[in-house]
Amino acid sequence: MTSSVLVTGGAGYIGSHLVHLLNTTGVNIVVLDNMTNPSNLDRSGVTFYEGDIREKSAVSFILRRHQVDRVFHFASKISVGDSVKDPLSYYDDLAGTLSLLDCMRKNEVRKIVFSSSAAVFGNSGHSYLKTYDHKSPASPYGRMKSMTEDVLVDCASAYGIGSVSLRYFNAAGAHPDGILGERHDPETHLIPLLLRSILTGETVTIYGDDYSTPDGTCIRDYVHVCDLAQAHLLAMYGLDRNPDSAHFFNLGSGEGYSVFQVIAAITRLTGKSPKVEIGPRRPGDPDRLVADSSHANQTLGWKRMYNLDQIIQHAWNFEKTKS
Repeated sequence: MTSSVLVTGGAGYIGSHLVHLLNTTGVNIVVLDNMTNPSNLDRSGVTFYEGDIREKSAVSFILRRHQVDRVFHFASKISVGDSVKDPLSYYDDLAGTLSLLDCMRKNEVRKIVFSSSAAVFGNSGHSYLKTYDHKSPASPYGRMKSMTEDVLVDCASAYGIGSVSLRYFNAAGAHPDGILGERHDPETHLIPLLLRSILTGETVTIYGDDYSTPDGTCIRDYVHVCDLAQAHLLAMYGLDRNPDSAHFFNLGSGEGYSVFQVIAAITRLTGKSPKVEIGPRRPGDPDRLVADSSHANQTLGWKRMYNLDQIIQHAWNFEKTKS
């Protein structure tokens, strides 16, 4: 049997886009997902297991049965706000990663690409966040991701498990062909919430308009989900070249947009205005998160293909197919 890749959380939003891309490369793909969210994963050409990364016997069986030699690790909860309300459930995701890494160590799987987050930086005060800027996470979600990165450094040193941590800024958009998109339940991401408001008439709450930004709303860097999928593939190729250490990369467009600017762009592109109301700030939300992705550009050869207008258009096309 030839070797395989394992994608944990591969039925989720970003994971399913990576699986679709991997299917074009001819590799053997194994997906492990607990199916806590709706999914539009195309399982053709994929060996699928429903389960949890904390189930060590099941994970070890998968690693051995399919001769897995590399792992893409997405399995995690994703909401900053929820992590403040229920921090233990987010730190339990760290426990899940520790369980996965222990199985990898015991089964001699030595390469992992980890789904990290710009939330590791918190309120850094920098206009553009570089890879090695100081980490100061402002939420349990960000702290969980930051601690996982630290664990991966130690695992590289102690066990020779090479890793790449990819710090996404705001993942957004959908596959240009309309075959994949966001299906979170409940949805927490801004762009699909605003687009669904247009379709359903429901009101979207904007959390805070008193931030230290020009219009008072948070500024974020939106990066297309297909650009993120491509970065994972490039990260694994990079890990093949430099397999024995821990690497980190920020992934974003380098352009920041406030919530009000995103609303204006959606209104312009769809010809319709979402219904919004202003609510209080959410604890743990920084004023501004914008990426300096030059390290990923130079080291991995990664460049984003899609801008904000294309992100919104692809997401809009996908949302209309669901209505």
